[in-house]
Amino acid sequence: MIENDTIKRILYVDLSRRRFWVEEDEDLFKSYLGGAGVAIQLLHKECPKGIDPFSPDNPAIFTVGQFNAIFPIASKMVAMFKSPLTGNLGESHGGGRSAIAMRMAGYGALVIKGKSETPVYIAIHDDDVHFRDASVLWGMSSSYTVGRIIREQEPGSGIRTIMRIGRAGEQLVSYACLITETYRHFGRMGLGAVLGSKKVKAIVISGKRSFKFKDQKLYRQTYKEIFKSLVESPLMKKYHELGTSMNINPLNERKVLPTKNLKDNHFDLADEISGEAFAVNYLGRRVACSHCPVSCIHIAALREPYESEPYFYKTNMISYDYELIYSLGSMLGVGSSRGLLKLMDEVEIQGLDAISTGVALAWATEMKERGYLSEKETFGLNLKWGDYENYIKAIKLIVEQPNDFFRFLAKGVIQASSKYGGTEFALAFGGNEMPGYHTGPIAYVGFITGARHSHLDSAGYSFDQKFKAAGKNLVPQEIANSLIAEEKWRQILSSLVICFFARKVYTPEIVSKAYLVLEYDLVYDDLLKIGEKILKSKYDFKTREGFRFDELKIPHRIFELETLFGKISKDVVKRSIKKFKDEIENL
Repeated sequence: MIENDTIKRILYVDLSRRRFWVEEDEDLFKSYLGGAGVAIQLLHKECPKGIDPFSPDNPAIFTVGQFNAIFPIASKMVAMFKSPLTGNLGESHGGGRSAIAMRMAGYGALVIKGKSETPVYIAIHDDDVHFRDASVLWGMSSSYTVGRIIREQEPGSGIRTIMRIGRAGEQLVSYACLITETYRHFGRMGLGAVLGSKKVKAIVISGKRSFKFKDQKLYRQTYKEIFKSLVESPLMKKYHELGTSMNINPLNERKVLPTKNLKDNHFDLADEISGEAFAVNYLGRRVACSHCPVSCIHIAALREPYESEPYFYKTNMISYDYELIYSLGSMLGVGSSRGLLKLMDEVEIQGLDAISTGVALAWATEMKERGYLSEKETFGLNLKWGDYENYIKAIKLIVEQPNDFFRFLAKGVIQASSKYGGTEFALAFGGNEMPGYHTGPIAYVGFITGARHSHLDSAGYSFDQKFKAAGKNLVPQEIANSLIAEEKWRQILSSLVICFFARKVYTPEIVSKAYLVLEYDLVYDDLLKIGEKILKSKYDFKTREGFRFDELKIPHRIFELETLFGKISKDVVKRSIKKFKDEIENL
């Protein structure tokens, strides 16, 4: 660890008593690096067993890693908490300026505990911590407006992060997100609702610390090598040009794009909502997270005419990514790019996770289509594929929760289907709504077994494509081994905390070399042992909170459609889960 590195400092904030203090734990950051590694240790320590996710005792933990603010594209922050969506481990990663701001403010971790009696936002500027009155912001209809007001009130322009929840977080929607710098999010697992339960509207962080390295020459050489790899890599070029939305057409052509609640694997209107179509017709600008040379964040400019004034328009700037286009587009049968942008905008305004929102609405639409729901449940809405105007109304109703149906839908598709039926086509895994990959069995084994039940856990969708390209057979032990090996290494990347887009640039050799700058001597085997420890810690927490591999439910819908490997074999999926479980238990 470099001399006087402040990453060892953990800032505790107790909302109930309006107190804060700093504890130092250098050994914790040496043993677990930071990010996900430190966060899961703090969660074990600070989160009481069996606690209600909305209890004041459920901590909201934010951590950064030792590479943040030092090496390029180490631009993410990790949040951990007990998830109100799954009732188990909640882990979400966010970008923007959040990680760099916290690192420069001089903290490796922020632990928020307790509950405020009145709405507050927490302002952290270097060593100063303030509890600001947020009563006027609470209930505000748009998260955009909240951000604008805080920008005008707080110092640190250009170096601060402003993270805030929307109305969805206030209303405890189980998949409410935390928005950072408008265009980035801690999207998954309901962090926004956890903060809403604590009456925290926003968190502002800024700092002006700097670093001094013992070997400046080695630092410059290493930085330059990583930077060059990033800007010259064809893998990163795709993220810069079209962004993740470039996935729409290739996945659609291969017939693995989830469409209309996965009743289909191909969307006839995919061209209209492809990355290419958005780039040609709407791309307004690209932005990047701090310390990232890639600029993968694509922002659409949507011009909307004023009804009462001809030739006068307002322009909404709306970020788009593959997962949003899948979940609010093909999954809902929305083929209008303008309509899709309006849906994305409403999700942003309310502060919801786009994936969970789209999958929940897709389930509700099929329920309506089958006649399992009437307009009494849907509050008069005739939900039907492609009708984005009704979906915008439905999003508002998820937040407002005017009746039992929307109260259940606000808890996620598993809770809603357990009440109203349709569990066989309620597309969630471990309680978390599915991401946009119907590539084959390995993707689903990854969704089911992963610590976050997300494609960000173990890249199963990528293994489907690799196995197919290599002509490999689907051998359960090999599937489990591939996912576990990826999981172990991802623990290192998410502890540093490096964007997963750069996982092929940050090879073990590069990570080891970069660690020499920080005065560590860690080779690949050392790193893997740390990754294994972190992974085991996550499953220990999950088991402690009731997670059981043997009790996982798989929606039947995934077995009905062709994938890259034809229809998925239940036997392969079940045996792969068993092998994965055995490997985890042997860690």
